[in-house]
Amino acid sequence: MSLQSDIESVVKSVGLVLYDTVIVNENDETIFRVSVISNDVEEGKQKGVSLDECVELTHLISPLLDVTPPISGEYRLEVGSPGIERKLTTLDHFKKSVGENVSLLLDEKEKLKGKLVKVEGNKLFVEKEGQIHEVDFNAVKKAKTYFEWK
Repeated sequence: MSLQSDIESVVKSVGLVLYDTVIVNENDETIFRVSVISNDVEEGKQKGVSLDECVELTHLISPLLDVTPPISGEYRLEVGSPGIERKLTTLDHFKKSVGENVSLLLDEKEKLKGKLVKVEGNKLFVEKEGQIHEVDFNAVKKAKTYFEWK
């Protein structure tokens, strides 16, 4: 098994879903960032991830990294939620964000903002002002979720 699948198994064991793993450099420090989301929905919205859940996961993932480090050299493990406004870079990210507001920058420098209603194959379906727009995943240059204050 790969490190990614091992981490995914540990995350599932505590009732959460692995959103992403990424290695970043910030302030001369290398960080192995593990982002997780909840599978649970409360009042039509995805439930958040608690600090206690992140701490528990840190303690469970750390021994895996002792055996199979994600990179050579020093790094810091950081486990958390990807946040309410986050980048969408894979089809899996889009699938996990159905029902949320998304902002897309398309190939033609065209922007589309609306609610992601479904993902079928490589097609994204975004509702804007009552109309459904079908977008090919490969046409998306940048994408993120966004929060609309009411």
